[in-house]
Amino acid sequence: MMYNARVPENVTPSRSRDVRVITTMDREFELRLVHRLRTGDTEAFNAVHDAFSRRIFNFLARLSNRRDVAEDLLEETWLRLVVHAPRLRSDTRLGPWLLTVARNLHTSYCRSRLLEESHSETLLGLWPNGRPGPSPLECVEADETQRRVAMVLASLPIAYREALLLVVIEGLRHSEAAEICGISTDAMRQRVSRGRALFARHMKDGAAPAPASLKEVAI
Repeated sequence: MMYNARVPENVTPSRSRDVRVITTMDREFELRLVHRLRTGDTEAFNAVHDAFSRRIFNFLARLSNRRDVAEDLLEETWLRLVVHAPRLRSDTRLGPWLLTVARNLHTSYCRSRLLEESHSETLLGLWPNGRPGPSPLECVEADETQRRVAMVLASLPIAYREALLLVVIEGLRHSEAAEICGISTDAMRQRVSRGRALFARHMKDGAAPAPASLKEVAI
């Protein structure tokens, strides 16, 4: 994959650290980070990377079902932040912004695959053969029920899968997820409702014990 931007000097590459996952960030701290990003502060970029890198990777991995694709799109997501940081709105919410970029990049990837191949292999497996070592998802999804949950989630149509990932896994409001996907809030509510129903049916059909909440597949 070719990129049109370079990560500034002293900014950590996207796959070089073991980072913790966060789902919330103090709003005042987030606004300070946005201000520092707008001024080109590389330490602010590193702080955002540490806070969101694994979260965005997990979203892309579950969306694409391909670890290699998720890694490439994650790197491109960070490069987009580098390029667009000076033009961020002062009130930008970083999680939704990054998820929007990641989702749009995945959409573009899928379109390019459809042009290149008559039969897309995107949904054939949870991970490609010959992957280099365990993924962060595999480390957590160790038991049979969690593996079943991951497989069922991967089998859902992309519209329902991304809706569940954004609202149930990422914890975004329906309105935020709708903005990311470019649809109305009501349409997003319908996607989440139908996705939940389809998920529950597949879990039941597979004779696997349904988890108390879909959130159990979150890292």
